[in-house]
Amino acid sequence: MPVPELELYRKQFESVAADAEELTAGLTEAQFNWRPAPGTWSIEECMGHLVMVGNSQVLHLEQAIEKARSRGITGQPPFEYGMIDRYIVGLTERQRFSAPPRYQPLHGQPVTGVLPSFLHLQRQLIGLVEQSEGLDLARVKVGTPVSRFVRMSLGMMFAQIAAHERRHTEQARRVREKL
Repeated sequence: MPVPELELYRKQFESVAADAEELTAGLTEAQFNWRPAPGTWSIEECMGHLVMVGNSQVLHLEQAIEKARSRGITGQPPFEYGMIDRYIVGLTERQRFSAPPRYQPLHGQPVTGVLPSFLHLQRQLIGLVEQSEGLDLARVKVGTPVSRFVRMSLGMMFAQIAAHERRHTEQARRVREKL
């Protein structure tokens, strides 16, 4: 039987992919790269940032899932998550941070390069969600791209990624509304 929590994450990544297609539909390259004000990001930069961070997260997820499978770290819901994991996800939902320099997106990238990369990332995340079926989502620990010292549970890492993507998708939506 599918784990409801994993089904929720799968649906969130599918929704973000659909939002990205909707946000970029019919845009010219100039519109895709337009910044509403100096120091703000374009739709391209929002999506490019998510691709950069997401590619790093995918590597961490793949490693954690493979290690958990080899060690037999399985479990069934409900999963209990620690306070720090829940705090990080909540902070991601409501707090805006400056992106570290290594995750600052390039400006001026074509929609034909960024959008396919973004959609591919969503398919990868959905695949990793599916691969997580049967694992103990609370006990499996995943490295984070922010710090080698911060590790999150597998379930909360999916929640954090989805929250980060929603936040930047909404940011891109606000740019689109100003076009």
